[in-house]
Amino acid sequence: MENIRNVVLEAWMTEHGYSSNSLAEAVNKATEQLSGRPGGHDGSSVRGWKSGRVRWPKSLTRAALEDVTGLSAIALGFVPRGRPAPAPVPPQQQEEDPDMKRRTLVGGLAAAAVSTTAPSSTSTRRIGMSDVSRLNERFAGIVVSDHRHGGQLGIEQEAAALAEEALDLQNAGSATQRVRSGLYASAAAFRSSAMWAAIDGRRYEVAKAHMREAQALAELSGDQTIKFRIWSHAGTMYRHLGRPAEALAANDVARNLHLTRRDPLFASLGLARQGAIHGVEQNRTGARRAIEQAQEAMLRANRADGRPVWMLAFYDQAELDSLALFAYSALGEYPTAEYHAHRCLASLRPHMARSRAIATTRLARAQLAQGAPEAATVTAMKVPAQAATQHARVARMLQEFGIALRATAPATSVVRTWTEHVATWKMTA
Repeated sequence: MENIRNVVLEAWMTEHGYSSNSLAEAVNKATEQLSGRPGGHDGSSVRGWKSGRVRWPKSLTRAALEDVTGLSAIALGFVPRGRPAPAPVPPQQQEEDPDMKRRTLVGGLAAAAVSTTAPSSTSTRRIGMSDVSRLNERFAGIVVSDHRHGGQLGIEQEAAALAEEALDLQNAGSATQRVRSGLYASAAAFRSSAMWAAIDGRRYEVAKAHMREAQALAELSGDQTIKFRIWSHAGTMYRHLGRPAEALAANDVARNLHLTRRDPLFASLGLARQGAIHGVEQNRTGARRAIEQAQEAMLRANRADGRPVWMLAFYDQAELDSLALFAYSALGEYPTAEYHAHRCLASLRPHMARSRAIATTRLARAQLAQGAPEAATVTAMKVPAQAATQHARVARMLQEFGIALRATAPATSVVRTWTEHVATWKMTA
């Protein structure tokens, strides 16, 4: 029997912001509540439901799905054995719950689309590298949005949705192994961007969920560049969480990939992030050595073609100086930190708005720590209102700056100036 995609379930997931993995986790929890034993579903289970390969899940799974969604299995587009099409939701149900009415409308529209979106039994679509290239073009847009805005839930959700789209293509037709590997690499790249957006927005538990799926997809792809990105991001996440041992372990996975021996630029990034982690663990010698080695590796790196867009879009001398700024600030070596802050800000590319806000805030903290509250306040006031109020990491850093400023120069005009400026941020954001 031909598989017909369950576009009703897909529409519900899109409307409610569920990925395949997150829906599987929710169903597993609901299964445990119903039966006392956790469910065993994962992202591939949900993709089986969406593709139509599983048209009527087992009774316990259906009950768990109904608990999660508030809809019957039939209303979610599943087809009971022996039935050709889903039955409509009873009218009285729609009248009882306005939210149900909206969901049913979405489901009905999606169900109506089946006849136009179901693949023909007489032809099979051929998925090619052009499909992978189109996904990669959209990935470049995600990277640009991240550098401009950073940490936003919308970026995370868009990246996660595009990861699902890349995986859906795996079931949309025939493809060579090279194309399938490219689709897995694209899905892993999108999922790693969702992971990074969650890290940058301090949504760490969500970031860990994205990380697990990204790691699995990267293994399926065999692409070392995306493996590097995911494990390097994991190291950064644990660094922000103040867990340097785990940060070093994750970063070492990235640094030990063969890729870093082939390309000095990847080696440089791995070393620079290692230096930042050593800063958190107060390893002065290790931090200095890693930053120096990162600089040496960068000088050896050429402008080789073939590097991924995410690497070309962000890692350069400015980012190396930003990581050095973090490391030396963590070590309390504020004059050196200020030196790297000025170097970073002088060479940041125009699109790196998020990085500029972070470096500016860290520069202000370094100046304050050296006994210059007036200069520090002037610096901190240069952070744009949007970054100061809408970027979770920047907002947290500026709150910490304000606390430190009040402790350093209590009841002074500079504190009043800062307080008034923060108020204007809130009004203009």
